[in-house]
Order: sequence, then C-alpha cells, then structure tokens
Amino acid sequence: MRNVDFSPLYRTSIGFDRMASMLDSLSRTEQNQPSYPPYNIELLDENEYRISIALAGFSEDELNIQTEPGSLVISGQKGAPGEDRKFLHQGIAARNFERRFQLADHVRVQAAHLENGLLHVDLVREIPEAMKPRTIEIQKSAALTDKASLKAAS
Repeated sequence: MRNVDFSPLYRTSIGFDRMASMLDSLSRTEQNQPSYPPYNIELLDENEYRISIALAGFSEDELNIQTEPGSLVISGQKGAPGEDRKFLHQGIAARNFERRFQLADHVRVQAAHLENGLLHVDLVREIPEAMKPRTIEIQKSAALTDKASLKAAS
C-alpha cells in the first residue's frame, strides 16, 4: 500500500536518479527500523537541527557517533550486566542499538552532548558560497558604448 513506483521519474528526468533511489531505499528501510531508542528531530533555526535520543542508563563511553557520506550512525554498546544485580522488574531497556539517519547534502554534525539521559546531536546545514543565490550585474555592451563615444566625439 505504501510502495511508490519511481519508474516514470527515471524515464522523464535526468540527474534525479540519486534522489529517487534514496527515497526508494528510505521507504524500504523505514519498515525495518527498530523503535528503540526513541528520538526527536527538532528544527532550531532555518539551517540548524537537533536530534535528541532517549538513552537512560548509557554513559558517554558506551556510545559511538559516526558520520559517513550522507548519513549519521549512532550506536550504543552496553556492557555486561553485573551478576550481583537481581531485578524483580526491569523496565529500562539496556540493550545494544544502532540508529541511522540520512543527511542531506551540506549537513554536518556540529556537536553532541549527553544530558539527563538524553543524547543531543546538533546539526547544521552549510551551503557553499558557490551554491548560494547571487545577483548578476547587467553590463552595457561594448558596441553601444563605442557608438556613444563616437557620436560625442563628432
């Protein structure tokens, strides 16, 4: 029901194949994505984002954050539980995880910090100068300025 056919896009467009492939892979992996750990994605400013992941019981040395081209991978490796602990009820999940996020072009990780059981990862989109809109000044043509100078001289 949620499958989308991108073949018409491949037939009529050039250069969008990467985007269509990414959308297709996202729709396939979304169904297989585990729900642990829960997370939020916030828009802080026009080009600033924050991912907050609930990681109760994890310390900084048990977490790993890696950036790869076009993606961010956050994983946690929980150490072996102490054998002297006996739970009557264990509701706090303390299992290993790996969470992947697709990043758009020019989005980079700015900082990460763990506070009150939440891992905050700050991201920023930095658009290169060459890709920003710019105004082009219209110059007078050389032929018009030469004719004008000839008329003024005569």
